[in-house]
Amino acid sequence: MKFPKDFLFGAASASYQVEGAWNEDGKGVSNWDVFSKIPGKTFEGTNGDVAVDHYHRYKEDVKLMAEMGLESYRFSISWSRIIPDGDGEVNEKGIEFYNNLIDECLKYGIVPFVTLYHWDLPQTLEEAGGWTNKRTIDAFNKYAEVCFRAFGDRVKHWITFNETIVFCGHGYLAGAHPPGIVNDVKKYFEATHNVFVAHAKAVKKYKSLKQYGEIGITHVFNPAFSVDDKEENIFAAKHANYYDTFWYYDPILKGEYPKYVVDELKKKGLTPDWTKEELDLLKESADKNDFIGLNYYQPKRVMKIDSEEEFKANRENSTGAPGNPSFDGVYKTVMMKDKVYTKWGWEISPEGFLDGLRMLKKRYGDVKLYITENGLGDEDPIIEDVIADVPRINFIKEHLKVVKKAIQEGINLKGYYAWSVIDLLSWLNGYKKQYGFIYVDHKNNLARKKKLSFYWYKNIIETRGEEL
Repeated sequence: MKFPKDFLFGAASASYQVEGAWNEDGKGVSNWDVFSKIPGKTFEGTNGDVAVDHYHRYKEDVKLMAEMGLESYRFSISWSRIIPDGDGEVNEKGIEFYNNLIDECLKYGIVPFVTLYHWDLPQTLEEAGGWTNKRTIDAFNKYAEVCFRAFGDRVKHWITFNETIVFCGHGYLAGAHPPGIVNDVKKYFEATHNVFVAHAKAVKKYKSLKQYGEIGITHVFNPAFSVDDKEENIFAAKHANYYDTFWYYDPILKGEYPKYVVDELKKKGLTPDWTKEELDLLKESADKNDFIGLNYYQPKRVMKIDSEEEFKANRENSTGAPGNPSFDGVYKTVMMKDKVYTKWGWEISPEGFLDGLRMLKKRYGDVKLYITENGLGDEDPIIEDVIADVPRINFIKEHLKVVKKAIQEGINLKGYYAWSVIDLLSWLNGYKKQYGFIYVDHKNNLARKKKLSFYWYKNIIETRGEEL
């Protein structure tokens, strides 16, 4: 079987992680421009001031994407490049940059797939309360409309938000992302709700403009599975799925929050400060979402916690490795002897992905899905001047096989975006972890070089994955 003709093969990036030019051409300061410069927040104090200089080298980078045969490029827009203070005047130089990038993609027939928010919030909004302040909802709506009007004649695929669970969870529970708050559960749920309302408003605005594209949201896809068949651990997996998956997917696809979580929040006095109007808006916009984007790296293996375990969040353990208890102390994630893990302790599980996709279909029906991120973080070996990233090839190959099987089962998957198109700045871990098809030499003027995976992915795209 070949992948269908309307299935998009792509790769992804994010503005803060690739662009650099953090204070050029009228760009405002973002929360990450500030947070990354607080001592100890990132590995070796790395920040996105220069990143991989995509802002100045986008033509070179897009040309490489075209050579690889990419059908689509998923990238994010920097909000503070478009509206420097969050909700004030529009910066025309920012509009110009993204116009140029979009046109460069289209010149080679590469479909632009645009994310509006990939974590870099204008600092003025962060200081006013960030996603816990309703002002940010209105500011996002203004920013989204500016982007729709400026780029919507050529951009027909829009993602509102990337990984709400990460920027809210790390921002208000783990303290590892801006604003760096630890264990404020009330603010965490408040922030997630405000993001969903901002998403619903943006969807409504987009549909009113009749630009005839599609719009959705991208969530982490981290399905939870019990470590065994004990009743308490099966309960732990159910609890994890309700809090970390259904809380995020239900308001978008069903237009309401999962009762299981709402009832618990009520009991604990943690219900977000929501209004009837906001809840009605979520209800009204549920059938207006055109797709859901899934960022899948690994599943969660969980077990019930018997006693209160002492756990201190830090930069290293906040980025996905098992061993963490849930914020409410109900379950913990664990590593299992019979599973395979990356150097960073992330489980490699294509079969967990397939089981998770089946779970989504059972709960939400025939929703259109894009895999908006999937990839391997590794330290790529350089052997006789060849970047021999064979583990990455194997990782993507096994996941694409599963995608093919899911399509055969009738799961509505319409595209695959590898993370990432080019080696980029990891938010917290600098450049020690690579994800890209294109290598960036930080000791040689950020020179680009094609990895083995570059040629392999090119062949997959050319043959529509027939040989997988």
